[in-house]
Amino acid sequence: MLRGKYFRNSLALILVISSIPGLIVGGVIYGIAGGWLEQALLQLHKSQIVQRASNVDDQFAYMETSLAHWAFDPKFNSNLYETLFYRDFEIARDITKTLNVMQGSTPLAKNVELYLSGPQSTRFHPEYDAVTDKAVEAMYQDIFTHDNMAFWMQLAADPTDLQKQSLALVHKIPGVDTHPFGAVIVRINEDKAANLLTTLTPYNVGETFVMQSDGNMLLTSSKNSDSASFNEVLKQEVVSRGGREGSFLFDYNKNMYTVSYGTLQRIGTEWMYVSASPISAITEPVDFVSKLILSASAAALLLALILSWYASRKIYSPVRRLVALLNGHQTITNSAAEHHDEFTLIEKQWVHLSRESNLLQSKLEEQLEHVREGFLLQLIQGFLYSYSEEDLRERMRGYGWEVDGKQFIVMHVQLTGLANLEGRFTQGDEGLITFAAANMVEELSSSRLSQADVINFHDLSLGLLIMLPSEEEYKEALYELSSDIVNGINKILKLQVSIIISKPATAIDQIPSFYEEAKQASGYRNFVSENQIMDLESIDTAKETNEQRYPFALEREIVQAIRTGQQPEAEALITSFLDALLERGAKEMEVQQSMLQLLFSIFHAIRQLGMDPNQLFGTANMYEQFTSLREPDKMLGWFSHKIIRPFVRELEARSDVQLKKVVETAKIYLQQRYMQEISLDTCADYTGMNAVALSKAFKQVTGINFIDYLTELRMDKAKELLRDTEHKINDIAVQVGYQHSYFNRIFKKHTGFTPSQYRDMHRI
Repeated sequence: MLRGKYFRNSLALILVISSIPGLIVGGVIYGIAGGWLEQALLQLHKSQIVQRASNVDDQFAYMETSLAHWAFDPKFNSNLYETLFYRDFEIARDITKTLNVMQGSTPLAKNVELYLSGPQSTRFHPEYDAVTDKAVEAMYQDIFTHDNMAFWMQLAADPTDLQKQSLALVHKIPGVDTHPFGAVIVRINEDKAANLLTTLTPYNVGETFVMQSDGNMLLTSSKNSDSASFNEVLKQEVVSRGGREGSFLFDYNKNMYTVSYGTLQRIGTEWMYVSASPISAITEPVDFVSKLILSASAAALLLALILSWYASRKIYSPVRRLVALLNGHQTITNSAAEHHDEFTLIEKQWVHLSRESNLLQSKLEEQLEHVREGFLLQLIQGFLYSYSEEDLRERMRGYGWEVDGKQFIVMHVQLTGLANLEGRFTQGDEGLITFAAANMVEELSSSRLSQADVINFHDLSLGLLIMLPSEEEYKEALYELSSDIVNGINKILKLQVSIIISKPATAIDQIPSFYEEAKQASGYRNFVSENQIMDLESIDTAKETNEQRYPFALEREIVQAIRTGQQPEAEALITSFLDALLERGAKEMEVQQSMLQLLFSIFHAIRQLGMDPNQLFGTANMYEQFTSLREPDKMLGWFSHKIIRPFVRELEARSDVQLKKVVETAKIYLQQRYMQEISLDTCADYTGMNAVALSKAFKQVTGINFIDYLTELRMDKAKELLRDTEHKINDIAVQVGYQHSYFNRIFKKHTGFTPSQYRDMHRI
């Protein structure tokens, strides 16, 4: 009993000591750190206001930048001044679509409209409407009194109610014209703006508003009357203090508020934001947490004392009973004296029982069916290569197989068509499906063959090891069994089946290599969702592979569509790419190799655009992911969701995406018309940019100027014609857009050889 009393005392002491730090920490936090933490929270609150104000500023800056980009859109050019929209309804419809896209891409926009001042004042809201009301026309004409091309102003929220004003962002058009005749107007959605301003009150209480430097209120987070009076008093206090930013404590109706204000630089004006939060909302959690820690520590101490007393009475009782049980119900005192203590006795008896248990377990496992399955799995995967033929036969005899005088045939069963079941199975059900198929194959094979064992790989594939007498003809029976398997799986699981029958093996150690050959041969199946039975003894896979032409033209179109961010076109072209392979009778292995080559080309194009695929797609091995796909629909879905869509999202997120699209459009234009007379001005007209802007953009994106790119393009085509055709040099000069004399001079300057010398050199 002395040892039991010592155990209880030690346990109680440990529990008491473990509770003391909690009490000390709670007291320190509550008594000492409360004031310091309160000040730290106030400072943190001020920092949060500044950071969130920066986020608000970014939202409005994004709207200004987006509107500036749209204002330079070629749709809003000088031709709109003379357009008769009631006749040119296609132009009107195009403008309406553009305005809807602009509104959808601007989160804070209530609506986006276009006003055109001309012989007939017109507005798109977003639908076409002629302005006949003089008061409405005067409201819009007031826009042109501003000197800036883009600015913020108060504008009637609805032309039918000119008294109600709302905040609007205006950009005159055309953006490059010094005499604009129209304007794109984005009206702010006050509810969304209020929600945005609410982020400046981190604790969901308080008020936030935005005003001009002269005190004119622009936006507020709340519209009720109490908030309006509070905002008015607070606004006067901020104006009286002056300065561009600051913070102070403000007492209003016996409540203390912490107030922070600062400036937001907007085009054409300067705004000031003011955020006020009750100080109690900031400091209240400190008091609550401190009291909670102190209370919890005290409760934990009390609970520890109670539990230590209770545990000391109960914890020793199981030890006493266990020692008595292991020692044949002798007294604990005698056992402890013989073995020094109870735990030495428990350890000795446990080792003895474990040894006997392991011996019995080994004998039992030899009789279990899953041991046979494990042996087959190791055998067929080649893990038993170190065993001799006689050792393998001896082990299989021990497991109950008859292996003497037998020939061994393995069948590889591959299930396909999972993506076409339309919800019958989902991703992740492969193990369940394979288990069901394995049961079906086992039942069918046992009804036809005396020795046939199924190996379940849990990945929509199965192995079947068949043992037949050495001289027995087996092909007819195996074909009938294969047909039964195909029909059964088609009918019940609605999946297609590919079965590959290996050559017969006379030795057990040949089984792994023969199965691997059958598994590899599955790559030569037709890459369509259909049932297929292949006998490796009657076909030669090497003769089955026909050279397939790789669709390079489609690859170039796919890469071009991806480079320009055309997601639907890229997805459609990849579908055409796969269809082209399948129409030519490509096998599964050939399809995978071609699609992997396409994936490599796409990654190369992504790197040329200055992006890192590892950052874009993460550290996942995309090639390894793709090689696990075995069905066309899954391949197309993988390309769409894993490659194209993430890249297009990243491309559109970049600030220079529009610029690159214009340059890519110009490059396509040059590649299609290099044989004609082309100038920078004609290309600029085609892309909708002015010549100076296009030249600068071309240099920035490609690294070379416009004329050098066109010259290189023509020279590359001329070299190709000189190498691969017998056309006259005069004709080649015309085909690449040059006069004969000038062509000779510029070709020699570019390559160092005359066209004739270049042709002769490459012929040699």
